[in-house]
Amino acid sequence: MEQVKETLERYVNDRCPTGGFLHAVLSNDLTEACARADMRNQRQLPEIVTYIYNNIPSISWGSPEKVEKWLNRTEQL
Repeated sequence: MEQVKETLERYVNDRCPTGGFLHAVLSNDLTEACARADMRNQRQLPEIVTYIYNNIPSISWGSPEKVEKWLNRTEQL
């Protein structure tokens, strides 16, 4: 889970794109997230979603459009 948290921190703080699995999770695409998840991420999916919900700005996740807008955003929160 630490690696996922680090990736999400870079996504939020530096606007770094994530890999396919986390991109799907952030985009709220459960089917794609499950298809792209390795065994560890499959087991941790509920924990990852809870972490995102509680720790990541809501304007940066929830739909493909929100993720794209976040990645292209230039101003900081």
